[in-house]
Amino acid sequence: MAYDKFNILTSTAVPLSIENVDTDQIIPARFLKATERVGFGDNLFRDWRYNNDGSPKSDFVLNNPTYSGKILVGGKNFGSGSSREHAAWAVYDYGFRAVVSSFFADIFRNNCLNIGVLPVQVSAEFADKIFKAIESNPKTELEINLPEQTITLLATGEKESFDISGYKKSNMINGFDDIDYLQNIKEEIITFADKQLI
Repeated sequence: MAYDKFNILTSTAVPLSIENVDTDQIIPARFLKATERVGFGDNLFRDWRYNNDGSPKSDFVLNNPTYSGKILVGGKNFGSGSSREHAAWAVYDYGFRAVVSSFFADIFRNNCLNIGVLPVQVSAEFADKIFKAIESNPKTELEINLPEQTITLLATGEKESFDISGYKKSNMINGFDDIDYLQNIKEEIITFADKQLI
């Protein structure tokens, strides 16, 4: 299925400065039974967001109305642990379109790229600047420019570049998943296949 096209995202951000956030914390295993990619956002960080009786924990950042936006800023080694795709689905379904961290687990990074969430890896120093800026002013905005592969703290103009494969970059700009990409070059595939039969 196609996802939202990603070009330039300007948004406030939600800070989660916890290191080694694993996929079981992002979406607990008991919520993995669904086969459609909907409804997972309700259970994003479920055990950190809610008490056993279902009431929200006031001290967790997603329950704090001070913070909002389409960007989640995580601590180092975000998305470690098991390879469940559902963790990326939960991030997307909640409404985040980008996750910023100083280090991502490879499988989580790829799962995000496959469904339209942009993982932006920055230096530890720049991540620290982002956290401090948001702590100082929760309305701090970040600009993530995918074509230019830059992330900017708009209040100061400080920016860093980030890496992404050309294939995944093109897919995100066009709103394609892997199947959409193949369908988009269907005629080229047919032409190539026909030449092999000659």
